[in-house]
Amino acid sequence: MRRELRPVVEAHLVFTLGATLAAMGDLAGQERRGSWNWPGRSAVIGLMGAALGIRRDGDFQALDALAIAVAEFETGTPMRDFHTVQTVPTAVVKFPQTRAAALRDAGDRVNTVLTQRDYRCDVLYGVAVRGAGLEVIAQALRHPVFTPYLGRKSCPLNTPLAPLIVEASSAVEALAHVQVPEWHAASVARLIHEEPGMGHGPELQRSARHDRASERDRWHFSSREVVTRTCAITPQVMA
Repeated sequence: MRRELRPVVEAHLVFTLGATLAAMGDLAGQERRGSWNWPGRSAVIGLMGAALGIRRDGDFQALDALAIAVAEFETGTPMRDFHTVQTVPTAVVKFPQTRAAALRDAGDRVNTVLTQRDYRCDVLYGVAVRGAGLEVIAQALRHPVFTPYLGRKSCPLNTPLAPLIVEASSAVEALAHVQVPEWHAASVARLIHEEPGMGHGPELQRSARHDRASERDRWHFSSREVVTRTCAITPQVMA
């Protein structure tokens, strides 16, 4: 008789990401900054790094080794902000020490560009993390060193992170333990985006996402594979 292999049960750190205003990657050109529907790998690692007190030029090696999954509870509605940015042509001011010095030396010879910033309003996500050092990260999320935010500094969290370590055989099973405030009790996740090897069962699709930080000092990102599954996850209500 052929024996079925049982899924391996492993520790997962789950926590909640909710914000009134969020910005999640995508295009990052001079004139437009787009936003995806759900936070990518670099955003989640950056938030955990901030909680741990790791600065932008610090050592992210341990966090880069983690596997991450995100459940969409509420992707919110899109919002676009328009504002202007002044730039200084390099032919006018060469090798300025600071932006303020460049604007001062350029006088009235600056260029004014209309820029666009995309956001998502009223979002709620669940995150599952698998790997080493989960208890240290969970403690940091309870008492963060730097203020965590969802995308830009103008996007503070409006929901407790509620970190919890659970034993589960898949990211979907782990994300069923995500805790939300009572006013989000009716939220249900229909999609989960995870890294290969974090789950089992039918897949909706596999796609590439450009959100793995490769050179943080230069803001360079590389592509990674993302597995998307359908699900019906009802979160736990915070006590």
